[in-house]
Amino acid sequence: MMIKPVRIAFIHTGAVVIAPVIERAGRALPDATFINYLDDRIVADLRDDARAESVPLRVNDLVQAAKRAGAEYVVLTCSSISELAAPLTAEAGIPVLRIDEAMADKAVASGQRITVLATLATTCEPTVRLLRERAALTGAAPTISSEVIDGAFAAVASGDRATHDELVASAVDRVAAHSDVVVLAQASMASAAASARTAVPVLTSIEAGIERLRSTVSEEGTS
Repeated sequence: MMIKPVRIAFIHTGAVVIAPVIERAGRALPDATFINYLDDRIVADLRDDARAESVPLRVNDLVQAAKRAGAEYVVLTCSSISELAAPLTAEAGIPVLRIDEAMADKAVASGQRITVLATLATTCEPTVRLLRERAALTGAAPTISSEVIDGAFAAVASGDRATHDELVASAVDRVAAHSDVVVLAQASMASAAASARTAVPVLTSIEAGIERLRSTVSEEGTS
């Protein structure tokens, strides 16, 4: 069966994830048209009490812009804003998906001890809440621990991807000893997964999230 051509918008909070997301989406949905929206101050502003309250309105503006541009689906690629998906879907009247939801479901199915690694606290806490939400849907009650990796975000923000990946991979190897599965909370961390030297599953959001997007589009739009 052939999936009909669709227009899909991605809302990003960091430019570094645009290329890997679009590359994977292009392979999964070769006939789709993609639109990228970027607000690269969201993560910083979430740490600023005076500006944090503006974030839901700004993301809503981007979703509305995507709808006006003809998008049939919107994907939030940042865990820091993924909790907005449900209210945004209701507001916009088109599906607003979370790229990290499929990753969370895999984590819950992979074991009782889940460790979340992040390079920013603003993505760590929402990811833990997402895991608890998805676990509750299945009746599971995993033990979830989390850690923010010092120095990793500063490294990637300065363009030093190698140091970022080294720090993340080292953290993965360390926490794997007491984990059944390790979750990398940010899409920008995906490049480090291959460097980890552990048999414990290390989950990232892009691969699983785009596959769920493909399945969603296929189920709703096959012809």
